[in-house]
Amino acid sequence: MSKIYITLTGTRHYFGNDFLKKDMKIRLQKEPDNEYDKEAIKVTFDGIGKIGYVANSAYTVLGDCMSAGRLYDKIGDTAKAKVVLVTEHGTVCRLCKKSLLENQKKIKKSEVK
Repeated sequence: MSKIYITLTGTRHYFGNDFLKKDMKIRLQKEPDNEYDKEAIKVTFDGIGKIGYVANSAYTVLGDCMSAGRLYDKIGDTAKAKVVLVTEHGTVCRLCKKSLLENQKKIKKSEVK
């Protein structure tokens, strides 16, 4: 399974990205009731709360990162990621493999039932 990268965007609307450092752990959580994007995935940081969203537009997704729309069905309701690179255009993060594996197990269980 190849590594999956995402772009954390919208941080300027919350706490900025100055505090984000390489290898920091973040949490992804689906936000199906988001009025602007039905595939929205918010990003939170322990002790702070919401710090942004997984990018879901060609204008905000950096490089080979996966958009929120492409990622949405690959994770459960929540997932974990680690910061890889912080730039002024966005923060690149790597999805933890365990988040994908846990969701695959849930899918297989539901198919068996």
